[in-house]
Amino acid sequence: MNNPALVIRYVNAAHFIDHYSMLIFAAAVVVMGPALGMSYSELLPYATPAFVAFGAGSLVTGWLGDRWSRRHMMVIFFLGIGAAMISVGLVQTPVQLGAALLAIGIFASIYHPVGTAMIVSYADKLGSEMGINGVWGNLGVASSALVTGVVGQYLGWRWAFMIPGVVTIGIGLAFMSSVAHEDRRGSKQAAAQARVAKSDMWRVLLSLLIVVIAISTTFNAITVSLPKLFAERLADLTRSPALLGVIAACVYVFGAMTQYTVGKLIDRHSLKSVFLPISVLLAPLLYFAATLNDFGLIVVAIGIVIGLFGQVTINDAMIGKYTAEEWRSRAYSVRYFVGFTAAGASVGLVAWLYAQGGFTTMLRAFSALCVLVIVAALILPQEKPAAKVEAA
Repeated sequence: MNNPALVIRYVNAAHFIDHYSMLIFAAAVVVMGPALGMSYSELLPYATPAFVAFGAGSLVTGWLGDRWSRRHMMVIFFLGIGAAMISVGLVQTPVQLGAALLAIGIFASIYHPVGTAMIVSYADKLGSEMGINGVWGNLGVASSALVTGVVGQYLGWRWAFMIPGVVTIGIGLAFMSSVAHEDRRGSKQAAAQARVAKSDMWRVLLSLLIVVIAISTTFNAITVSLPKLFAERLADLTRSPALLGVIAACVYVFGAMTQYTVGKLIDRHSLKSVFLPISVLLAPLLYFAATLNDFGLIVVAIGIVIGLFGQVTINDAMIGKYTAEEWRSRAYSVRYFVGFTAAGASVGLVAWLYAQGGFTTMLRAFSALCVLVIVAALILPQEKPAAKVEAA
């Protein structure tokens, strides 16, 4: 039998790697552009197929996780995404770059439906473990900007892909040797399930659909564009790619703290009571960020990251509370298919909006989109005691 704490540690590491690998390009593109003789708006769309595969692939990987083995799928994740990162460092043409980034997206699609379902199955306290797992994913985002900026400046952008690729393969080999096929009983989560009246389930589904589309699109747009945004808007503070990476990493640390806090709150309070206050952050902050520079932009960016990462933890906990063990990977696969497909489209949208009116136009457009997050929070019904639900 597997040690639950050990399994969760590996799954947390996988969450770190998943987000880290998907955002290396977003940070490296600043130095890749001049090296390849292409502009930012020309080079960025080569990541679009990777982000589409990140979402679309989750339908297949979630099904395989439920029907075959979540453990075996995670082995494929570690080894496959490690090899794909190395391959990006070896490309010579834009077409090869697009293909290698696509491979990262395909293997990255394994983690969320499979790894998140494993967290739910092995967790003693769902909210806390979801929050901690979210912290690891957020640290992956932050470290990607930081490490890629430093490595790209001093060793070159190719090593920014190859070094983490080698490390990831090593972790995968360790996982393969120490984790066996998983326990599918899922008995720990029976008491953690949320209860709503059957007549209100449509409100849960509608709320989840709205917030997944809005948050996934905005989340990806911000994480992809933040390095370039800081490079433009913080020019009076610094022009060093390494220091810009440090600033971005520090901003994302606040997101990590938020996910841990939100996870704790979910264990103590209803989802709606946590969801509603966080939902009002993003729309006004994105609007104000559109015209800010330097220290003002950094402060508002911290608020945006807090809102985005807090919502991600809430969304994952909603699936964990409202689904049964035997089809949980498939439920997560649908959630991430919708979310990451929308996120994939956001890469092209960022490039188009940036070409139309720079980051001012882009940030205001996503501010309008995030008004829907408030609507989703209002739609979500309150949880009820089990006895009342059965009576309904």
